[in-house]
Amino acid sequence: MVRNDADAPALRLELRGISKIYPGVVANDHVDLRVAAGEIHAVIGENGAGKSTLMKIIYGVTPPSDGEIIWEGHPIEVDSPAEARALGIGMVFQHFSLFETLTVTENVALALPEARDMPALAARIAEVSQRYGLPVDPRAHVHALSVGERQRVEIIRCLLQNPRLLIMDEPTSVLTPQAAQKLFETLRQLAAEGCSILYISHKLDEIRELCHHATVMRGGRVSGVCIPREESNHTLAAMMIGRDLPVGDHPPVEQIGEVRLRLDGLSLAADDPFGTDLRDIHLDIRGGEIVGIAGVSGNGQRELQQALSGETPIDDKSPVQILGVEAGRLNAAARRRLGMACVPEDRLGCGAVPAMSLSENAVLTGADTLGLVRKGFVSKRRATEFADQCIASYDVKCSGPEAAAKSLSGGNLQKYIVGREILQEPKLLVVAQPTWGVDVGAAAFLRQAIIDLRNRGSAILVISEELDELFELCDRIAVMAEGRISPARPATEFSMEEIGVWMAGLWPGADTSAARAASEKAAA
Repeated sequence: MVRNDADAPALRLELRGISKIYPGVVANDHVDLRVAAGEIHAVIGENGAGKSTLMKIIYGVTPPSDGEIIWEGHPIEVDSPAEARALGIGMVFQHFSLFETLTVTENVALALPEARDMPALAARIAEVSQRYGLPVDPRAHVHALSVGERQRVEIIRCLLQNPRLLIMDEPTSVLTPQAAQKLFETLRQLAAEGCSILYISHKLDEIRELCHHATVMRGGRVSGVCIPREESNHTLAAMMIGRDLPVGDHPPVEQIGEVRLRLDGLSLAADDPFGTDLRDIHLDIRGGEIVGIAGVSGNGQRELQQALSGETPIDDKSPVQILGVEAGRLNAAARRRLGMACVPEDRLGCGAVPAMSLSENAVLTGADTLGLVRKGFVSKRRATEFADQCIASYDVKCSGPEAAAKSLSGGNLQKYIVGREILQEPKLLVVAQPTWGVDVGAAAFLRQAIIDLRNRGSAILVISEELDELFELCDRIAVMAEGRISPARPATEFSMEEIGVWMAGLWPGADTSAARAASEKAAA
């Protein structure tokens, strides 16, 4: 992208020949990039293309192996995030950089250069969060927040720093469509005020709607530049992955099996004062069907997933029944032995141990189901073979089964975790945010893998804040609001507008007081 027009905006950032080489991996290979003042510039590409590495170089997290960074016309070296922030560069990470034991206010204060009056800062956070449609309680501890709420904290923390260049890595991956549109309004306003924005997303509709220009990366190199509004989703996807998108196959349900998951009046008080209580939840899922749960982040989805996985056992065994067994008091391992598998929403916090290798992470959930542990001893050979199988089957870009989980890009780690669970052929799969941070080609592949598992007779529960994903995947959809779940209806009988109303708690027969509270929360 070259601007020769004398009236063109001044360059805010220019990268010249940036390279980053790790042992056995070239993450960035002589990358050139230009971003003007007031420009929203997309960087797109499939998982492992080098996008996040490039952003970390700009933000001072990772030093480049070669190349030059030009900031407002002057060559610079950015040796730390603190130096980047001093220059006016802010970044919203795909993997959150928050301290879980601290409150929202305390996390924000750590990123600010000067000491702050904490009550005043909390009030400022509340004000900014409401203004930009990203509601979050400044008093809440981060460990009690859903991934969607944590994403809001990351964005608010950056906005409070008044950046001149804002880097956003998958900022809407766990936001609702309404919250994403509100964020777009904020970004357009920031750009109009002269702030430059580097925007990474796999959602091509967003790129075309929001961004002025796009740089396309493939295999660590720049493969092209374009004006997104002049492209279609199809042509953008082809530029990203170098081939046509796979076409999904979702035939109607042919035969419904027995009930694999029954929630019979599940009620559970949240273990955190800022959590959401689960209230009288009823839901049946049978073998051979996919049931989705829609809802605004923070309405009990996280608490439900933990109650189902066994992370949060309940006092009464009967409200959670797995394959006919009253399992409410069973721990996660016991539920897995019944035939259940789970993909949590937080891949690095719950889905994998970052410092452990992929083969070691396979043992975490496959110890019994895959025979990776026998008589108390781990079979290293079996674990490595299974990790190799998962890497090959799900096209996970990594250096091999001994690669640490934290060394993978977010999308590749997501592919590994989803593949790890599906390859165990569970009778019941609970999956939250299945394609978070995954490129369009890999997202289509993962969704097809989930549908194929359903076609083999498994019962599947999908918790997602992406309505398009739920309509693509699910046979029936229910909606969660203020800790309650609506009746599940066939996806073909729902409209986007009706689900939006139900997300405010206003489904037929809903408790009116709960509906009012949910409606107020959704409006906020």
